[in-house]
Amino acid sequence: MKKTQILLAEDEEHMGELLREYLVLKNYQVDWYQDGEQVSKYFSSKKYDLCILDVMMPKKDGFTVAKEIRQKNTYIPIIFLTAKSIHDDVMEGFASGADDYITKPFSLEELLLRIEAVLRRTRIAQVDLTSEKLFCIGSLVFDFEKQSLANGEKGIHISLTGKEAELLRLLCVYKNKVLDRNFALSVVWKEENYFNARSMDVYITKLRKYLRADPSVAIINERGRGFKLVS
Repeated sequence: MKKTQILLAEDEEHMGELLREYLVLKNYQVDWYQDGEQVSKYFSSKKYDLCILDVMMPKKDGFTVAKEIRQKNTYIPIIFLTAKSIHDDVMEGFASGADDYITKPFSLEELLLRIEAVLRRTRIAQVDLTSEKLFCIGSLVFDFEKQSLANGEKGIHISLTGKEAELLRLLCVYKNKVLDRNFALSVVWKEENYFNARSMDVYITKLRKYLRADPSVAIINERGRGFKLVS
């Protein structure tokens, strides 16, 4: 599975090394730059999934760099790191295109949670923007709008509930890839908690039963990660 690509801009050497090492341990790919000009120069050289920008950097500050990034990429999430907590600075950060803002000192665990939350919101927005309504799952046709799973030749027609259709659509969007459990909970159930997680497992079981109509299709558990619709 392709690792999430993070651009980290932090001019303080000890902090930059600490953040990079921690995020690499958490299975992220991290490119670390120590001033704003480096970010401006190299941002377009790779497809990044998220930017973490220190506000107070030499040559170009984080606000300026964020505005430049936004001109090249409207959607990439940006998190600001700053030693300041003044209201005007926070407002300027969001005006520059920030998705989140974290004030130093902070714990590494807090940064990780913020990264995960921002990435989930971004992925949810991308899924919501998809216009695809019809999906082929082996010999079955899934119509998201009609909430149906069918094969006319074999006389198969299964009506789905709203939640079943939403979950199956998400599995189809990520077909042959791992669908993260927490991401699915955020999209379909809007909240990650124990009871919703148990409910999702029940719905996965129901979808597996429906998809038995085509033996070449399966929903596989990826332990500790989520589910994969294989077709």
